[in-house]
Amino acid sequence: MVFSAYIFLFAFLPLVLALYYAVPPRARNALLIPFGCLFYAWWRLDFLALLGVSMIVDYWCGQKIAESSGRARKGYLAISIVVQLGLLAYFKYANFGIENLNALLESLGIEPVAWTSIVLPMGISFYTFKTMSYTIDVYRGEVQAQRSLVNFACFLTLFPEFVAGPIVRYRILAEQLESRRYLLERFAQGALGFMLGLAKKVLLADQFAPLADRAFESSAGGGSIGAAAAWLGTLAYAFQIYFDFSGYSDMAIGLGRMLGFEFPVNFDSPYKSKSITEFWRRWHITLSTWLRDYLYVPLGGNRKGDARTYLNLEATMLLGGLWHGASWNFVLWGAWHGTWLALERMLGKRAFWQRLPGPLGALPTFALVLVGWVFFRAVDLPGSLAHLGAMVGNSSAPALSGVDASLPVLVLFALGAALVFLAPNSQQLLERPRPALAACVALLFVAALCQVAAQAYSPFLYFQF
Repeated sequence: MVFSAYIFLFAFLPLVLALYYAVPPRARNALLIPFGCLFYAWWRLDFLALLGVSMIVDYWCGQKIAESSGRARKGYLAISIVVQLGLLAYFKYANFGIENLNALLESLGIEPVAWTSIVLPMGISFYTFKTMSYTIDVYRGEVQAQRSLVNFACFLTLFPEFVAGPIVRYRILAEQLESRRYLLERFAQGALGFMLGLAKKVLLADQFAPLADRAFESSAGGGSIGAAAAWLGTLAYAFQIYFDFSGYSDMAIGLGRMLGFEFPVNFDSPYKSKSITEFWRRWHITLSTWLRDYLYVPLGGNRKGDARTYLNLEATMLLGGLWHGASWNFVLWGAWHGTWLALERMLGKRAFWQRLPGPLGALPTFALVLVGWVFFRAVDLPGSLAHLGAMVGNSSAPALSGVDASLPVLVLFALGAALVFLAPNSQQLLERPRPALAACVALLFVAALCQVAAQAYSPFLYFQF
């Protein structure tokens, strides 16, 4: 089930809200669990068992870590990490591993391994990181172990941010699971955030999607694409993924507020960044802070000299790239960002463009991000290389071959650029909504509903990660 589906908008969500506010507050966590499971099982029922394994293992490990000492505590933490990462590795990376093994075997003239492709469970990357943050924080003594299985299950299956983030750590929700305030003002802000997020997804992201698809289909497998078309296609994908994922985050945060929860902001106008370091403080904030706290810092962070710091940055981003998907393109995307993070640390972030006003200072960083998006979006490695080659003029195709450059499309690009470079982020915009703003958001929501009715099914991009 997706937030933009009519079954969610006009059946699931109204039913959840009606029952949620009809039952006593002490029963609301228990009520959310079956709805979270239904939300997930709408895609595939059998993967609920996998979710149940993750939940039971980490609930038990959390109790044991809290009750034990010394090596026993480390042992229970190890059980949690091995089980969670083992499940993630099998379902997300087994196909990739076998494909590469078979390519090697075939190059050596050896019979390839017979293999049936594994289906990737929706949201496994997100809920694995969520539940791992719980056991690690219990081990570190930063949170108390959750004694109530109901509360822990509610934390793990909370449907607003269940399958695509933001990655809400247990420490953020620990007190809210015990008690939370229900304010009409926050509910209204949540409803507006949800409506604005749907508008961003349907009216913007879904309009950029076919432009990006056509461009990257042209360059797939090393195909030919024009220089201008390659740039426009990359720009279309940059706008698509931002409006899609930030729209989903706005909807998740809004739904959380409607239920009395406060989730962290996940996007803070990232394309306004004047360095890659700043970009990662603004883009998918809950992932970048998770990687910092549970990977970069344990690797040594910046505490063991400059060379080790650069290596830790590169390793963190390489693994962050792999987290997004089992592909060499994702590895290269992570390496690209890790290299620039290390270079900025080495040079002290003294680039002249950082002193330029507004969007002018953000354009060089945005160009670097665009190069990274080519690796992220391209169908395969030859396609990414062909696409990048076209962007630097290494193409014999007509400049605009492979992309629509009509006036409506150019107006769409201008609107996208204005919103990402000039507009405030959604949470700032809705913190104190005025009647005129609320009316505009409501109109955009109605327009988005009409568009949903008219277009084909369009899932959120991050469901596949």
